[in-house]
Amino acid sequence: MTNPNDDLFSSERYDVGISIRREVMGDDFVDAALERNAGSDGETLQKHITATVWGSVWSREGLAKRDRSLLNIGMLVALRATEELRGHIKGALANGLTRTEITEAIVHASGYCGAPAALSAMKVAQEVLVAELGPLEEESDEA
Repeated sequence: MTNPNDDLFSSERYDVGISIRREVMGDDFVDAALERNAGSDGETLQKHITATVWGSVWSREGLAKRDRSLLNIGMLVALRATEELRGHIKGALANGLTRTEITEAIVHASGYCGAPAALSAMKVAQEVLVAELGPLEEESDEA
């Protein structure tokens, strides 16, 4: 018996999805996710996520990638999905969000998701932001 999803994985949606996923998350992130799951039970899930989330959802018109990244930050804070958040913070930077916008999104989410979720998210965000942008520069009192 054939798997009805086999066509999905070799489809145009997968090709579109892998392209968008690489553009947003970066080749290193995507390669690591695919390699980590190759030949395992997780391989099918990676193909499914690439075809559906990236190939169908991220490719839709109506929201810019930048806006989708901002939404993802809020949702991942709510889910306390810190490992996924790590990659999506880096993706948000690639999609044009600033350090201030990323941290403000987490502060905003704290009012709806709670302080513990936001504190965990901010810890991850700071690690990524420092790695990608360097430490936050202190403001000078000099005018």
